[in-house]
Amino acid sequence: MTSLLTIRNLTAGPIELKACDSYQAISNLNRRANAASPIKAVALKTPTSPVHHDISIRIESLTSCKTDVKLHSSNETLRLTFEINGERYRLDIPILKSTTLTPLHHNPRSSYAAVHLLEHSHLTIFPFVKLASWMQLLKDDMPLSAVSIPGTHNSPTCYRALPSVRCQAVSPSEQLENGIRFFDIRVQPENPSSTISNRLVLVHGVFPISLTGNKYFRNLVQEVFAFLDRNPSETVIMSVKREGTGNSSDAQLSRILFDHYAGDFSRWFTAPRIPYLGEARGKIVLIRRFGLEESLKQEFGGAGWGIDGENWADNTPYATCTSGDICVQDFYEVPDTVTIGKKIKYSEEHLTRAAKCICAFSDQHSFAASALAKRPFYINFLTASNFWKTGCWPERIAAKINPAMLDFICRKHNETGNADDEHKPAIGDISTGIVVCDWIGYKGNWDLVRCIVGMNMVQYNIA
Repeated sequence: MTSLLTIRNLTAGPIELKACDSYQAISNLNRRANAASPIKAVALKTPTSPVHHDISIRIESLTSCKTDVKLHSSNETLRLTFEINGERYRLDIPILKSTTLTPLHHNPRSSYAAVHLLEHSHLTIFPFVKLASWMQLLKDDMPLSAVSIPGTHNSPTCYRALPSVRCQAVSPSEQLENGIRFFDIRVQPENPSSTISNRLVLVHGVFPISLTGNKYFRNLVQEVFAFLDRNPSETVIMSVKREGTGNSSDAQLSRILFDHYAGDFSRWFTAPRIPYLGEARGKIVLIRRFGLEESLKQEFGGAGWGIDGENWADNTPYATCTSGDICVQDFYEVPDTVTIGKKIKYSEEHLTRAAKCICAFSDQHSFAASALAKRPFYINFLTASNFWKTGCWPERIAAKINPAMLDFICRKHNETGNADDEHKPAIGDISTGIVVCDWIGYKGNWDLVRCIVGMNMVQYNIA
């Protein structure tokens, strides 16, 4: 382990590395993050005989800098001292999980976290925020499509199920508490001949999501509303698609949702356009991946109902829905494990597309005129599967793709040239778009979510 350390600054202002202390044969204590117990700063065990170096290395916002600092062996610990916005913080590396920087004074104005990619000798520093209410830091006049949003694929599939059906490690409620703000939901009307019944079964393809009995959309919606009641600054984007078996239809599903679920404008945003964040707080924002009953096509002055994702391209590396509101990467058919590399490439390319966009705030464009400066949702599915290949089940693919995307966002997202170059300029607003994951939060690992959320703080000069 002799590579020089590269530091990337994903905060809104400059960072200065002021000092480095080296300790030998000292172990680190690492703790994972979770909603109830935020990530803890790592502390050295009884440090002895440090080698101290005063340093003055300035890293500008959104740039990377290769330093002359390096870990010489696996038995060495480096204690780094940073100055950020006039305040000093300390970090001990190596670290195995995202870790907060320790402030060296009382009542710091801001909090910061770091991800250390040991393989690349790369350290990324970004703002640390409370994941349960991170949207409260953002302005009302942000188009929701300009926000970097972590999401989950087949969000409620956390129950005991076939390994090709289960896509999530934790419940929807735990996902929300840990920053997830996009849910991908598949439903099947329980009674295919009725719009009076409001019972929608949660499914994944043709399969129920639980081997122990049906789970229902109603209960999921109640979980989301309970979270929004506790955190009114937040919003949840919900993509709904009809799947399953039987003779139900899109028209039937649209009628059930309109009549029994999403007719309350105080709890749902169902206009056929992308809202500004201020319009969406406390609400579920509906993306519909289904066609409408004829009468619902006349809603909102004939513009229809819900953000239109009906013409969502299947198994696509890159496509835009005909509505223009959704630009999606949803390549999911992987015949073998070798194809996972292609999926990673498509996911990185879509992150780059999202980063190049420029946000139009509502003081520049009125709500009614938002379509004049349309910025679609960039929805990026990191998910794929193959029922017949055990190495391509959702959990195993996620174990490869999620770390690869963490690496990309930390080292390369919205940078030009080689990741080892210094002072590379940002090329857009640096948004990640909506990043949709499988098995996020497994064993308490929310590092990818923290990095996605942190992008908003530097993007809009919040920390």
